Amino acid sequence: MGGSGSKTKGYWPFAGSGSVDGDPTKEGVDEQSLARLRSFQRATPFVFTRQSSLYFDEDGDLAHEFYEETVVTKNGRKRAKLKKIQKNLIPQGTIKLEHPCIHVDFPVVLSLAQASDTCTEKHEL
Repeated sequence: MGGSGSKTKGYWPFAGSGSVDGDPTKEGVDEQSLARLRSFQRATPFVFTRQSSLYFDEDGDLAHEFYEETVVTKNGRKRAKLKKIQKNLIPQGTIKLEHPCIHVDFPVVLSLAQASDTCTEKHEL
């Protein structure tokens, strides 16, 4: 549940510069990390799509999990039991988000700006 970071190095342009102290002009910085830094200006911090965690079953129903009711006879008594279905399920795939989200690897700290008291007071003339 929830977002996760990039799984491979170099997949997301904000994943790191490749140098120890973040200075791309120092020696030892490879070509891939420089290209990643150049693409930083073109990259957007927003995520517009995501992989869905829902599945379609054989009937076309959409849900996270599917169960089948089975009748079990034990000591002459019939009991209903739920059995989880894990076969013949088709993932929903990529879905478009209603509102864009900020990527978890975005390297900027976002915070709410507090209004100061001097800005909210009315000044008398």
